[in-house]
Amino acid sequence: MVKHQPFQVYEKQVFVSLVTGIYGCRWKRYQRSQDDSSRWECSWFMILSTSFLLLLFWAYFWLVAQNDFNEFNWSVYNRSGEWRDETVPILASTTVGLSYISVLMILALFHISLGQQLNLYWLHKIGVLATLLTTISGVVSVEDIWGEEWGVLLVSLQFTAPFLHIGALTTVTALSWLVAGYVVRRERSNFQIMVLIIYIIILLALYLAPLTFTCPCIMEGHSLKPRPDVIGRRGAPMLAPENTMASFNRALQHGASSLEADVTLSVDGIPFLMRDRTLRRTTDVRTVFPDRQHDDASSFNWTELRSLNAGRWFLERDPYWTVETLTGRDRSRIGNQTVCSLLEMLRLAVRANSSALLNIRRPPPGHPRYRNWFMDTMWAMQKAGISHKRVRTVTWTPDTDRGRVRGFQQTTNEKLPVLEIRQRGITSLTLHYSQASHKEIREYLANNVSVTVYPVNEPWLYSLLWCSGVPSVSSDAPQVLRKVPYPIWLMSQNAYGFIWITSDLVSLAVVIGIFSFQKWRMSGMHNCNPEQIMLSAVPNRSSRDVNIMKEKLIVSELNGLSSTEELSLFPENADARYSHGGLSR
Repeated sequence: MVKHQPFQVYEKQVFVSLVTGIYGCRWKRYQRSQDDSSRWECSWFMILSTSFLLLLFWAYFWLVAQNDFNEFNWSVYNRSGEWRDETVPILASTTVGLSYISVLMILALFHISLGQQLNLYWLHKIGVLATLLTTISGVVSVEDIWGEEWGVLLVSLQFTAPFLHIGALTTVTALSWLVAGYVVRRERSNFQIMVLIIYIIILLALYLAPLTFTCPCIMEGHSLKPRPDVIGRRGAPMLAPENTMASFNRALQHGASSLEADVTLSVDGIPFLMRDRTLRRTTDVRTVFPDRQHDDASSFNWTELRSLNAGRWFLERDPYWTVETLTGRDRSRIGNQTVCSLLEMLRLAVRANSSALLNIRRPPPGHPRYRNWFMDTMWAMQKAGISHKRVRTVTWTPDTDRGRVRGFQQTTNEKLPVLEIRQRGITSLTLHYSQASHKEIREYLANNVSVTVYPVNEPWLYSLLWCSGVPSVSSDAPQVLRKVPYPIWLMSQNAYGFIWITSDLVSLAVVIGIFSFQKWRMSGMHNCNPEQIMLSAVPNRSSRDVNIMKEKLIVSELNGLSSTEELSLFPENADARYSHGGLSR
C-alpha cells in the first residue's frame, strides 16, 4: 500500500525574507510570524521612532548651523586651548547614525505594511540604544558649549517652513496606508480609536500649519529691497588668515563694500588687529615667545608683535578646507603675513574707497594705555586720512565712555528700543541674526536706524535677510555671497496660498481614498470562505512545475504484492491523485 502525503507548496518571497532578515535576522520562513507584535517589540519600535525623529532634528540643526561652524570651533578653542575642526567628527557620526536608523525605520514600516511580526535583532537594539544615547549626549553638550546657537532653528524655519510643510504632509499622507490597515480591522479596540484620533489631529495640524508661518520671502517681487551690502568680517577669513592684509585684499576682490576688524592696543599704544585675547591661535608666539604664549595680546609692544608670523598657522591647520584651492603665489604671500596694524587696514580702505566697522576692545586695567586708548585710535584714523563718516565703531566699553567717540558713527550690538537708541546717539545696530526678527528690522529701518546683521555666510540666510530688507550683512564668506544675485526663492502670497490649498486637498483626497480601499479590501477578505481560499490556492500545475512538489511515500508490504508491483502503480495514478487534490490509500 502506498500513501501519498503532499506537502504545502511555498512560493519564494525574496523581498519578505530580505526585510525580516535584515531587521530581525529571520531569514527562514518558519522563523517569521504574522501574529501581533509583543508589547516588548512595540516598545522597541517606539524607541526606534524616537531615535529617528531626534536624529532628524539633530541633522537639521547641523545643516542650518553650517553658517556658524567657525563660531563653534572658536567656542571649543576657548575652552580647550587647541584649535580643531570639531564639526568633522560630528557630521560624520550624524550621517552614519541617521543612515543606519533610517534603514531600520523603513524596514520596520515594511514589516507593518506586510503584516509581519516586529522582532528587532538584539544587535540592532544595541545599535539603536547607542545611537539614541549618543544623540542625547550631543544635544546636552551643545546646550553647554553653544547654547545660543539653538536660535538658528527658528530663523531657518522662516526660510524652510514651506518646504518642510510639503515634506511632512507627504510623509503623513503616505502613513495613512499603515494607519488605515490597522484601524479598519474587524476587531475593534480602544487603542485603534486612539491611533485614529491622533492621526487625524496630526493631519489637521499640518493642514492648518501655514497659518502660523512668518516667511519674509513670501512677498511680491516689486517690494524686494536692494541687495544688501556685504562687509568683509575680518576680511575673507576662509581664503586668507583673518585680520591680515591678505584677508582684507581678498574681501575687496570679492565685492565687499566695507571691512570689519577687531582692534586691540599694544603696550606702546599702537592699535593692531586681533580677535583673541591671546596670540596663540593665529601667530607663532609659541615658538618666538614660548614663556608668554598665554599673556594678553595687549601686553606685547609693536616691535614684538611685528616679529610674529600671522599666516603660517592658516596653511598648516587649513581651518576652512580651502588651502588646496590656493595658488602657489597665494600660499607664499599668506605664509609671510605679519600682525596687521589698524593704520594699514584703514589705508587700504581709503584706497578702495571703502568704509570700516571697528570692534574696539579697551585694554585691561593697569595697561599703560588704559586711559589713552581713544586718542591712540584717533591718531591711527587721522594718519590714515579716512573720514569719520566712513568709520563705524563698536566699543567694548561702558556707556560712560561713549561720549568720547561722538565724532564717529556709533553702533551697538545690543537690541534696544528705538527711543533709547535716539537718546544714546546711536545711528546703527550690529545684531546677531538670531536677535533680529523681520518685524523689528522693519521698525528700525522705518525710524532711520541702519541695521547690520552678522555672521551671514550661507546663501539661504543671505536670501532671508535680503527679503527682510536688511541693508548690510557682515560675512566671513564674501566670495560665497557674491554668487547670490537674487534670493534663492521668492513667492507671492497668492502663489503660495494656491500651493498650500492644493496640497491640502490632494492629501485629503488620497487619505480618504486609501481608507476606503483598505476597508473594501478587508471586507472582501472577511467575506471569503476559507474552504474556497484553500481550493483556490491549489492551482493546476503543469508537468514542468511538478518538480517543486514534495510528497512523503510510506511503503508497506501487502499480502500477495511485491514492492516492485506496489511501486509500479504510482506512475499510472499519480496525476489522477493530484488532480483530485486528495490522498490515495
